[in-house]
Amino acid sequence: MSPTHRAPRRSLSRRQVLGVAALAAVPAAAVAALKIRPDDGPAEATSSPGRSASQTPRASAPTPPPVVTKGGGPVPFRPGKVMLGAYLDLSARTRTQAQQLRRQQTGRDERILHVFYDWDDLLPRTVEGLPDHAFPMVSWRGTRYADITSGAADDLIARAARRLKKVGRPLLLRWAWEMNGDWYPWGAARNDKDAGGFVESWRRLHRIFGEEGADNVAWVWSPNWNSAPVADWNTHAALYPGDKYVDWVGVSGYNLHHEKPETLFGPIYRSYAARKPILISEVGAVDRGGRTKADWITLFAQWVEAHPAVGGVAWFDTDTHPGYTEKWRIDTDPQSLAAYVAMAKSARFSG
Repeated sequence: MSPTHRAPRRSLSRRQVLGVAALAAVPAAAVAALKIRPDDGPAEATSSPGRSASQTPRASAPTPPPVVTKGGGPVPFRPGKVMLGAYLDLSARTRTQAQQLRRQQTGRDERILHVFYDWDDLLPRTVEGLPDHAFPMVSWRGTRYADITSGAADDLIARAARRLKKVGRPLLLRWAWEMNGDWYPWGAARNDKDAGGFVESWRRLHRIFGEEGADNVAWVWSPNWNSAPVADWNTHAALYPGDKYVDWVGVSGYNLHHEKPETLFGPIYRSYAARKPILISEVGAVDRGGRTKADWITLFAQWVEAHPAVGGVAWFDTDTHPGYTEKWRIDTDPQSLAAYVAMAKSARFSG
């Protein structure tokens, strides 16, 4: 989602980079029709920078693809198991205090702890509140492709690699996420529609990290569930760096306008599940009253259960996003919390 909030020179909280508020300014009429490319798997739907729209396409029910049985690089994929974690930012609580609350409520620790950093920030060598057996997922903002492909940022990239190497445990690196949207400066839409420039930038980062010996880093390529705009240069396939350079395929998708999990995650799954483990890198649901939020969480858990290549989920668990009325945290009502706890305690989510 588009970035409308940012505090400079420190690690970014999700409330600074998500920008859900931008959704309110987008008319539903902006939704475009499906565009199908033979080399890009199932159709992608476009929407405004808010990414979802009231007119969501209905996906067909094709035969599920074969799935990977290994992979994930330094953060290994475990068949049959999902690592459940979150971006966790709760009002009036430190990250450690928020972790303590969630442990009391769910009876378990996060397995993925999601944190955000700006392009020129010092990336972390330690992560506050990280449980002993959890993996950090560092979402690192991108920059314009020319800054990277020219070599001008090589020292900055090498510094980042050295710092993440010192974390001393495997971690997930999600660089330049949602590159197929037009809401971030590192999107192809803001870089002369140059998908090849994104791929070249990704591969350059990957090479420099290798040269610095940052072999604890698992690379998460994480587009948005739909592209804005819909164009040949902005498809998932056009922006994919290649199997050699990707350990996990991630995807962002939120139930903002009654989207079902299959609508949000099915196309990416069908395109990549035979090649890479799948990580639902951002997910959340709005509350429309009654059991709507709880029922969607249950529906999501059922979808993951039926899709064995999914090996990780990072929930968007926060109530601090300004300018938007939805409180995304999992315990906005007892029913939603109970649905989340049931998912968290299930065998499928015991990774």
